Amino acid sequence: MTKEEMIAFMNANPVMQVATVEDDKPRVRAILLFKADEDGIVFHTANTKDFCKQLMKNPNVEICFNSPDTQLRVRGVAHIDDSPKLREDIFAHPTRKFLQAWKDMGIDNLLTVFRVTNCVGTTWTMQTNFEAKEYIEITKH
Repeated sequence: MTKEEMIAFMNANPVMQVATVEDDKPRVRAILLFKADEDGIVFHTANTKDFCKQLMKNPNVEICFNSPDTQLRVRGVAHIDDSPKLREDIFAHPTRKFLQAWKDMGIDNLLTVFRVTNCVGTTWTMQTNFEAKEYIEITKH
């Protein structure tokens, strides 16, 4: 899979599993991708969640995207993206209507947006199960 195909795959399969570490123990959860592009993988969470605290303490992540026959694993580093435009894009996006309640209640400041950069990805299928992994650089920064 090329870099461009990996980006398209992530956007086409937006439910992702994100692995973090807390107290030297692995943690994983499924969350919804906001977008992936050459600038990184963007997602959000509440700053009250353990997930957010884990990312702040150790920003190294591995993210898994799946389709029925392919798995894409992406390693990278998560950073807070405090761009006001990106926040507004998230709140205005049709897939994020549930966040409007946060604005209505005045708690939209709880939203923390992360961008994962320094991304490299590798794919897995049953057909390639025993082949050596090939890592593709997805983002340069």
